[in-house]
Formats: sequence, C-alpha cells, structure tokens
Amino acid sequence: MLKKISLLLLAVSAFTFSSSFKAETESVATINWMSVEEAYAAAQKNPKKTIIDVYTGWCGWCKVMDKKTFTNSEVVKYVNENFYAVKLDAETQKSITLGTTTYKYNTQNRANDIALALLQGKMSYPSIVYLDEEFNMIQPIPGYMEARAFHEVITFIGEDYHKKQTFDAYKANTYKSVFKSSLASL
Repeated sequence: MLKKISLLLLAVSAFTFSSSFKAETESVATINWMSVEEAYAAAQKNPKKTIIDVYTGWCGWCKVMDKKTFTNSEVVKYVNENFYAVKLDAETQKSITLGTTTYKYNTQNRANDIALALLQGKMSYPSIVYLDEEFNMIQPIPGYMEARAFHEVITFIGEDYHKKQTFDAYKANTYKSVFKSSLASL
C-alpha cells in the first residue's frame, strides 16, 4: 500500500513538474527583435511593415513594456507574423547606416540622429515607430502601452485599417469583431 502511494505521489509530482515546465516554456515566446540595419536589409528582400521600439537604458517604462507588453502571447504572435521588429537604443553611439545614409550620435541632443529622425525631434521613451513596407514613416507613437492597447495599434496598422478608418472607429467596431478570440489573452 505504501509503495502504491509513493508511486502515485511520484506520478503526480512528475505531472505537476511537466505541466509547469510546459507553461513556462510556452510563456517565454519572444518577439524576434533585430537591429534597424537587419530590418532594413530584410525589407529590401521581402517587404513587410516594421515597428521600432525606441528606448533608453535608463527608461523605467521601457523596461515595464519589455516585461509586460512585449511578452504577451498575442502581441508576440502578431508582431512576429506581421512586422520586422527593431529595438533601438536612442542613445547608441554606434553609427547606423541605412542605404546611403549614415546616422551618428548627436552630442548636442544626447541621442543618435536616427532616433531624432524617427521621433521627429520629440524625444519621448518608450516610443514605437511604425514604418510601411518601403521603410517610410507611418507614425511614431510615444508612451507606455499595455498589451491590449498595443495590440489594438499593431493590428490597426498591420491590417491597413489606418488607411480606411479612424482609430476610434476601429477600436469601437472592427477590432472587437475581428480579434474577438485574442481579447481573452490581452
């Protein structure tokens, strides 16, 4: 009898461990981040929209967005399927070359010129910059966003709804019907 209980406890423990391990490995799905140079090169070969997370090392809300928003399974899935995703430290002192343009660190503004260009001089962190398939600006959007708000924006731009309707109309009508199955995870 004692042997049966021990085997039962061992089986329950193994099941619990495998279930928690499975949940952990499933929850660690991440966005396929790349450098801006890599995204630019990829877009030249296979056009796709790009999002650029412009952050700094000292930005607290950037870190919260990394931990909470960019780890949400629906966000990760949608970004990886529909965008090239870039992490760009606005204060990088490394020169960045896209095509024939080289962006350098700007000591006066304490930011790289590419960050200044992408944020149109409005240096706010975090900011997400949305580019079309040809690497042309769609829009920079400053500020921290929780997973659901971010998902609304990436689907609005990713599905080209931004060309057809206002964001408010999209949120009120289209988003809820099109992405109904995603809402529970956000």
